Amino acid sequence: MPELPEVEVTRQGIAPHVEGHRIDGVTIRNRALRWPVPEDLTQKLTGSLVKTVGRRGKFILIACQGPVHHGTLIIHLGMTGTLRIVNRDAPVRPHDHVDIHLGGARLRFNDPRRFGAILWHSGEDTTPLESNLHLSSLGVEPFSAAFAGEAGGRLLYERTRGRSVSIKQMLLAGQIVVGVGNIYASESLFRARINPKIAAGRVSLARYQTLAEEIRQTLTAAIVKGGSTLRDFVGSDGQRGYFQLEYFVYDRQGHACRICKTPVRALRQGQRSTFYCPKCQRY
Repeated sequence: MPELPEVEVTRQGIAPHVEGHRIDGVTIRNRALRWPVPEDLTQKLTGSLVKTVGRRGKFILIACQGPVHHGTLIIHLGMTGTLRIVNRDAPVRPHDHVDIHLGGARLRFNDPRRFGAILWHSGEDTTPLESNLHLSSLGVEPFSAAFAGEAGGRLLYERTRGRSVSIKQMLLAGQIVVGVGNIYASESLFRARINPKIAAGRVSLARYQTLAEEIRQTLTAAIVKGGSTLRDFVGSDGQRGYFQLEYFVYDRQGHACRICKTPVRALRQGQRSTFYCPKCQRY
C-alpha cells in the first residue's frame, strides 16, 4: 500500500505536468472505486484551470478553478492505485479507470483492486476543505510547523498521557501525526531505539523528541529515494522507488541487525507485521 512518501513522490511527479494546465475533458471507464466516482465529475472539471497540486496525509489534492465551478479533486491511491502522466495516445491498460485530459497529455488513474478513490469537494460548499469527511480526522503533517523541532515531541508526549495502546499502534492510527504507516513506523521506532510494544503513555518527553525527529528524517529519506517499491508501486513516471534497500528492520526478520548484528524479530500488532531489533530497541 502506498504510504506518505510514495504519495508525496507521486504528487511531486505529476505537479509540473498538471499545475497551470487546463482540463479539457475527463474519461471515466469505471466509477466503482472505494467510493463511486461522482456522476457530475466531467461537468465539474472540464474547462477548469489546475491551480495547485497538494497533499494531506495520503490524499492528493488538486485545486481547480473553472468558469462556473471551482473546488478540489481529492484522490486516494488505496492499496494498488497509481497516478501517471501519459501521452493522449497511450494505449489503455487493464484497470485504467479514469483519465483527466490536459491537452496532449493525460493524468491516468490505474487501480487493480479498486480501493482507491477520486472525489470532488466543491468550492461552493460552505464546508471548508479541511473539514471534509475524509480529511477532518487526520493528525498534523509530519513536515508542518506543528511537528517541527521540539513541537513534534511535545505534541506526541502530551497527546499520549494515560494511553495504554502500544506506541506502534498509536503511530498507525494517524490521529496525532499523519502518514506514519506500517513501514515507516517500524523504521522510525528503530532509529529512535524505542520498542514498538511499549505503551505510548510510558514514553518520556525526551524519547518522543527523538522519535519526532526520526519520523521526519525517515520520511524525508524515503521521499528522496522515490519511496519504497513493495509489490506494484511506481511513481508517476513509471520508475520504482528504492528506499527498501535501506531498511533497518522492516521485512528483515531473521536477518542481522545492521547496527548490532542481533537477528531482527517480527510480531503481529493489530493485524499488521512489526519488525524490530530486541537489543537496539530493548525499552
